[in-house]
Order: sequence, then structure tokens, then C-alpha cells
Amino acid sequence: MHLAAERTFLVELARASGDFIRPLFGRHDVAVELKGDLTPVTAADRGAEELLRRMIRERFPAHGILGEEFGPERTDAEFVWVLDPVDGTKSFVTGVPLFGTLIALLHHGQPVLGCIHQPILNQLVIGDGETTTLNGTPVRCRDTRALADATLLTCDWVNPAIHQDGPAFDRLSRTVKLARTWGDAYAYLLLATGWADVVVDPIMNPWDIAALVPVIRGAGGVITDWQGGAPYPATSTIAAATPALHAATLAALRP
Repeated sequence: MHLAAERTFLVELARASGDFIRPLFGRHDVAVELKGDLTPVTAADRGAEELLRRMIRERFPAHGILGEEFGPERTDAEFVWVLDPVDGTKSFVTGVPLFGTLIALLHHGQPVLGCIHQPILNQLVIGDGETTTLNGTPVRCRDTRALADATLLTCDWVNPAIHQDGPAFDRLSRTVKLARTWGDAYAYLLLATGWADVVVDPIMNPWDIAALVPVIRGAGGVITDWQGGAPYPATSTIAAATPALHAATLAALRP
């Protein structure tokens, strides 16, 4: 599929949203509200998504939009943009730059383009399922062969026990060489660029997942749900890993 115009536009979206978010980062005077699900939201989340939506409507008025903060628009369209303006708001509001903007393009419901943008560190990862780049340079997952040599990342050490199988996750975390909560969008950026080996999340939303699929696949990684099924759209769990480690990761996560 020829998506050169959409890919160029994806870069424009990432840069524009980054320019909006960057001045709001690390400020104690940015108000933090709690949404109905008790997750935080700020002017950075809402303002960046409003900006992205305006740009999409102007450039591709026939395209649909699904965003975390303002819901769906024409999601039955052939092309739909999926937006998570600040994935990792808990990091953002505590001055930690382990967050990112996730933008995906769906074609007939499947992710064909995705980006992870970290505007503080100036890192823009773009994937199309075949190739993935970091600031324009191709990147790949690293060739770690054993879980005992692997770095495992997740968002929160408590969530696996709440939402999935805590003992299974604990078993996996004891198997690896290094386990850390460098989570949310940035964990998948680290996996795609060869700095981590396994990322597992036990609870996610569609806007958390869509951009990750073409990014991880384009970097040579494998991304599924915890049972090995399709990662989008009908799942809330993600297990992403290097090819040599993915099957072992799923085996460790089984009850």
C-alpha cells in the first residue's frame, strides 16, 4: 500500500503535538484532573489531541478519528487515525520523560502506520509493519536468545495481579536478567530500538495499542496478546518481544 502522503503527515502530527506538549512538561503549575477511571489528565493531553484532530480534519476530511480524550469520529471510514496524545500521563505529571505520543493509522480496522514520539528526548519512531526508523534511521529489535539474558519492561508491578495472572507474571519477572517499570509508550520504543527485549502489559485500551503494532513488527519483533492472539483490536493485553523470546514469554505467562 502506497502511504507516502500519510507517512509525511504522520511526522507533521508528531512534531506539532510535540511542540505543544514540550512547554508543559516539568511544570508544577500544570493542573492534574482525574477522569472517571481515576487516571490523570492534563492540558497537555487534551490540548494535543484537539490540535491533532484539527490537523487531520483539515488534511484528510474523509478519515475517521479515535482518540483517548474525545472519543470516536467516523470510525467506520476506510482510514482512521488513532490518537493517544500523552501515553504515560502519570510519568508526565511527575516530571519523568518516560511517556510518548502514540499516533496510528488504520486501514479497514488494521494498523498500517504507527509512531511513538518522545518530544523531550527528541525521539520519533515510525513503523509500517515492514520497517521501523528512529529519527529517520532504520532500527531493529536486538537478538537476545534467552529470557535469562533479557530486559523485561512493564508499566506497573501491581497491575498483572489485578487484571491477569499475578503469579505467572512474577514467574516471568524472576526469570529475566533485568526487570523494570520503564513502561507505557517508552517501553515499546526501547524494544523497537534494541534496548529492551520483552514488554508485557496486562490492561490496555485500543489507543494504547494501535501504534505499537506496525512499530514492533517493522523492527522485527513479535506482538500479540497474552494468549498469542491478534494484538488489535479485540484485546486488552500485550506481550511484545524479540522473535527468539516471544514464545517463551507466552509460556511463562500461562497459568
